[in-house]
Amino acid sequence: MEKFITLTDTAVPLDIENVDTDQIIPARFLKATDKAGFGENLFRDWRFNNNDEPEPEFPLNKPEYSGSILVAGNNFGCGSSREHAAWALKAYGFKVVVSSYFADIFKGNALNNGLLPVQVSPQFLEQLFAEISKDASIAIKVDLKAQKIEIPQKNISEKFEIDPYKKTCLLNGFDDIDFLVSKLDAIKKFEEKNNKLQPATQL
Repeated sequence: MEKFITLTDTAVPLDIENVDTDQIIPARFLKATDKAGFGENLFRDWRFNNNDEPEPEFPLNKPEYSGSILVAGNNFGCGSSREHAAWALKAYGFKVVVSSYFADIFKGNALNNGLLPVQVSPQFLEQLFAEISKDASIAIKVDLKAQKIEIPQKNISEKFEIDPYKKTCLLNGFDDIDFLVSKLDAIKKFEEKNNKLQPATQL
């Protein structure tokens, strides 16, 4: 996976609560087993009408909004446990999703796919929506090492929590297998030391 240390970018606001995984990626697009192509159908039923024409009022279709940060309403990623939701968001180009609450399974799926879910307070989320609404070009900075999200221009910031193991994986660009491989030398040294301490077997 790509390393994630800090990100400064503009954001796309999705001020909708209880966005479930079927809205993120509708069930009819789940036939593929490869991650490629899922971004094309992200929020498909909201982004396009019945004639497959873009809905001009949907935030992802508005030209003023762009960037790799999605700022979403409370309870994002609820519903079914499909990992495809994280695939679709990542394939579309998002690297961070900000909300005041994430469904636990979605949060795990996101972290496993290099997508950082940043959970903030409801008050801070309101500030983000307000600032983006006033200026779509305003920059948001996410510092994973410091576990801080901020709008530098407005001197607004807040700390966020993340599982220490997942933080280590993201900072180093590791998936679970990569993490284990990175520990091979330490594992070998432990085994060698442990073998020396073992008493000789009596025959």
